[in-house]
Amino acid sequence: MIKGINRQIIELSQTPSTYYEKAWLIVKPEYANLHEHLLEKEAKKLLKELDAPSSMKTKHNLGFWAWRLGLSALSGAAVTWILHSIIV
Repeated sequence: MIKGINRQIIELSQTPSTYYEKAWLIVKPEYANLHEHLLEKEAKKLLKELDAPSSMKTKHNLGFWAWRLGLSALSGAAVTWILHSIIV
């Protein structure tokens, strides 16, 4: 059981992120007296910098896709060659 905690929390219900619907941020006690607009602005800035959860990331570098497409092309060529040698 927690008693006597007094914290300022910012709740953003319309986040700029496409992945997150709502966010709660706890303000550090030394910054609790700052203007609410400034705290909200910083919270939105922080949420914009958040990326998709690691299991949802779809972007890979060019080398990854080149390797993947090259391997697929080689596999297709091998299957074609095997089928051609069986039929002929």
